[in-house]
Amino acid sequence: MAKVESFELDHNLVKAPYVRPAGVEHNEKGSTVQKYDLRFLQPNEDAFPTAALHTLEHLLATYLRDELEGIIDISPMGCRTGFYMILWDEHEPEKVATALEKTLQRVLETEEVPAVSPVSCGNYKDHSLFSAKEYAKIVLEKGISRNPFQRKGISEFALQQ
Repeated sequence: MAKVESFELDHNLVKAPYVRPAGVEHNEKGSTVQKYDLRFLQPNEDAFPTAALHTLEHLLATYLRDELEGIIDISPMGCRTGFYMILWDEHEPEKVATALEKTLQRVLETEEVPAVSPVSCGNYKDHSLFSAKEYAKIVLEKGISRNPFQRKGISEFALQQ
């Protein structure tokens, strides 16, 4: 039986919020796909309410594409503590974290959630822009660590360079 990468991660040791490369796949034709763990909330301590998670999914899917090339998909984690992002090629954690920070800043300025209609969304009634903004504030205030096992936001990370 194949191992599932996220099941091998000790969720008791990580310190959210962070970005973490969670896997890279290369095929025989030379294509590369990378998976990222965009963890917003501390596992086993907190979880997004579904309306906030759903709204953040719409906003990240829209706005992160303006910051990073090659995004294939952004999907919420079943545990509701963050998102998985799948992209073409390999991207450095610093680039992904910076793009996520810019995106969350944009979430704070958002006045309307994209694709919220019965035609474009399978559960269009389950959204909360207010809650999405509150969680974006929390993540930005804590800072997004580039290392999942150390609580380092951008200011601490920059000092070590």
